[in-house]
Amino acid sequence: MKKKVLVLGMCALMICGCGKTIPKLNNGEDAVVTLSNGEKISVNELYNDLKANYALDSLINLVDKKILEDKYKDNLDSAKEYADSTMKSLKENYGDDLLSAIQSYTSYSTIEAYESYVYLSYLQNLAVEDYAKAQISDKEMNEYYEKNIYGDVLVDHILVTPNVKDDATDEEKTKAEDEAKEKINTIIAKLKESKNVKETFTELAKEYSEDESTKNEGGSLGYINDGTLSASYDEIIKAAFKLKNGEYSSEVITTELGYHVILREEQKEKAAFDDVKDTIKEKLANNLMSTDATTSVKALQDLRKEYGIDIIDSDIQSQYAKYIQNALTSAQNNSQQTAN
Repeated sequence: MKKKVLVLGMCALMICGCGKTIPKLNNGEDAVVTLSNGEKISVNELYNDLKANYALDSLINLVDKKILEDKYKDNLDSAKEYADSTMKSLKENYGDDLLSAIQSYTSYSTIEAYESYVYLSYLQNLAVEDYAKAQISDKEMNEYYEKNIYGDVLVDHILVTPNVKDDATDEEKTKAEDEAKEKINTIIAKLKESKNVKETFTELAKEYSEDESTKNEGGSLGYINDGTLSASYDEIIKAAFKLKNGEYSSEVITTELGYHVILREEQKEKAAFDDVKDTIKEKLANNLMSTDATTSVKALQDLRKEYGIDIIDSDIQSQYAKYIQNALTSAQNNSQQTAN
């Protein structure tokens, strides 16, 4: 059920302390400041100045906070915990200089304001993620399943790391890397000559591998798949999917860990579509968010429309329309630059 948020402007400026008489200007407008020479600043003057310079950002945050706290009622504790954790971490890093750091590196002037920003950002991210998932079609998920989902593969590897000292020169680093690659190529050459690849691979792993946790088990990484191991092993997993059972890699595989040769032993059947469709949708949504910067702008724009945002003040309404257009244009440019 759609809800409506009426943005009435800076009504809070009209509030006065209990029991006080609000001074009036000659034209009947409420004054918020009086001077000894008789000059006064009216609510309208203050409002118009704030509206022209600061109101839009504050207004958007106020609107989003009301909408998101309604839509994500069940996530408010998580958002607060995230904000608390973030501020605690910053406090540990900056100590008594936290306020100065916030004022130097952000547009916020108080610790409380920045914490509110972190809290709101958490909820906004939930909305963007939900929006991105909603853009993913069944056709896209099925295509991804056919092309990118594989059964777990049983993989062995041999790792050789360049012997580089902390104070090594560029020339020494290059020499060490070349020696490590040469050792891997020697291993590959021995596998080519072998009549029993599995047996030879096991022997070579014990002799050459610098992965102490696997070398004595023939270099076995067990059954692996996307997300099974850390990102350091992504290239190994990609290479394993391209091999057939019983095949080894004939070219050096490079990761941040060093240089590898792998042996693919066998592969299980891949999971049923229904068992992995949520994971696929999340992966495609994350890809959309990372490649199309307009996603976050559109997500929050659509959510505000869903809740029937109605900005009463025509000047601020005009500012908001320009803000959305500028945000979309900027995001499109950023996406294009990233793609290029």
